[in-house]
Amino acid sequence: MRKLFSRLHLWLSVPVGIFITVICLSGAALVFEQEIKQWLNRDIYVSNRHEGQKRLLPSEIATAVKSQVPDSLRISGLMVPGKEGLSYAVTFENMHRKSLYVNPYTGEVKGWERNYVFFTTMRQLHRWLLDVPPQKGEKTTGKMIVGISTLVMVLILVTGLVVWIPKNIRMLRQRLLVKTGKSRYRFWYDTHVSLGFYSTIFLLVMALTGLTWSFGWYRTAFYSAFGVEQQRQRPSARNSEQGKRKEYDFAVWDKAISEIGRRYTDYESVSLSASSARITLDGTGLRKQDIAKFNREDGRIEQITVYAEQPRSSKMKSWIYAFHTGSWGGVTTKILYFIASIIGASLPLTGYYFWLKKKKSKKHILTKRYSAKK
Repeated sequence: MRKLFSRLHLWLSVPVGIFITVICLSGAALVFEQEIKQWLNRDIYVSNRHEGQKRLLPSEIATAVKSQVPDSLRISGLMVPGKEGLSYAVTFENMHRKSLYVNPYTGEVKGWERNYVFFTTMRQLHRWLLDVPPQKGEKTTGKMIVGISTLVMVLILVTGLVVWIPKNIRMLRQRLLVKTGKSRYRFWYDTHVSLGFYSTIFLLVMALTGLTWSFGWYRTAFYSAFGVEQQRQRPSARNSEQGKRKEYDFAVWDKAISEIGRRYTDYESVSLSASSARITLDGTGLRKQDIAKFNREDGRIEQITVYAEQPRSSKMKSWIYAFHTGSWGGVTTKILYFIASIIGASLPLTGYYFWLKKKKSKKHILTKRYSAKK
């Protein structure tokens, strides 16, 4: 049985190994994208507070922003951080969630959220091997290769784990350590076997969650496995609501945020839209949010649905994203995911090294036997 799994592990790895390396490396590059972008753009994300300054009301922020942007841009949302010293983020209709950051104490526009070619390229490489779909949800060859490679990767990890299982305690000790004092071959072998074992659980979680973006049938099955019915998006309803709104009274936001402040002593952020607010309770990738519905006319909060009472179907997407990226446990899990992704990228390369080394060795033995017969 071990021999069968060993062969399966090899012959599944040979054709897709290079793709797995690319997927893992590009994934590793994206783990700390937000942290790096915020560090590079402190001038946008951070707003220094001078003594005596208070944060402006949402309506005052909206008025200040409208005076500094073209009339064609219509404000659709405002993100209010819970902590002092952070900029507000303003979103606009038909801007694909791109945010404009504003000083909450002066109303001065600080700049648009910046995208970097490096991270954009890594994301396109990670999801589509640079073969970007013309429209969201459409299939491309690159997307199919990523999906198939990820699916095969699951089988490779499972067969590798079966092959890894030691026969005795002595072998267990050997397979848990990387020895550096012996030959180069032994070092790379220990790296492949030991580090591969330690990273398997993380790589499996990444692969199993990542497949939900590759195949519709898998996504449906994944949701069903957790007893969740997949939600259908209705963009037309949202667009029609925006179309009916001609001139929004942003003073409604003042009343809504004031009432939220009385009900919540601590929160990560509040994202305001036309008639609702999402109160993010913590900074983890799980994005635990209470949803407040308020009256569009006077800002009076009519209903709050706390996170615990929300259906699993509304939480599932954020759960998948959090467990795929490692953001569910904050910086600690992100570091573990980054290390696991680097190891995952190295496994096919070390595997190719052993495979070619073995083929070369067999060829050498056959050549010697042939020469001896002569």
